[in-house]
Amino acid sequence: MKRKHKRLTFVGVALLLLAAAAALVLTAFEDSIVFFYSPTDLISKKPAPDRRLRLGGLVEEGSVEKPGAGLVLFRVTDTAQAVDVSFTGILPDLFREGQGIVAEGHLIKGVFMADNVLAKHDENYMPPEVAEALKKSGQWQGNEKEKTQ
Repeated sequence: MKRKHKRLTFVGVALLLLAAAAALVLTAFEDSIVFFYSPTDLISKKPAPDRRLRLGGLVEEGSVEKPGAGLVLFRVTDTAQAVDVSFTGILPDLFREGQGIVAEGHLIKGVFMADNVLAKHDENYMPPEVAEALKKSGQWQGNEKEKTQ
């Protein structure tokens, strides 16, 4: 084999190994990526049940139920659609009806099974994804300073 052919073979094998490594990295990232959905997105797109998601919106007024054993049932809305959420555990201190939250978990048979709930930290804060979803639905009611920015 000529020297030129050996070099081309070496470059080809190196590119093949690089492509295989990139494919492995991308597959590993795919398992750890968590996508954000508003209730409207979740209902319209119907993601796979094994897909880990973030659901963001407002806790619907009058929807919080605490049947016991640490179980909390509530509905998250973007004022256009609402999704039932089931969470077992201790909710953040700032969790309450009418406030913005982001829940992480899985959608199983139309109910979002949350394993983590994040609440807003003050009266002016709303997660950017939740604010964007509310703006898209035409239901955004931020303060005047936020509207002009």
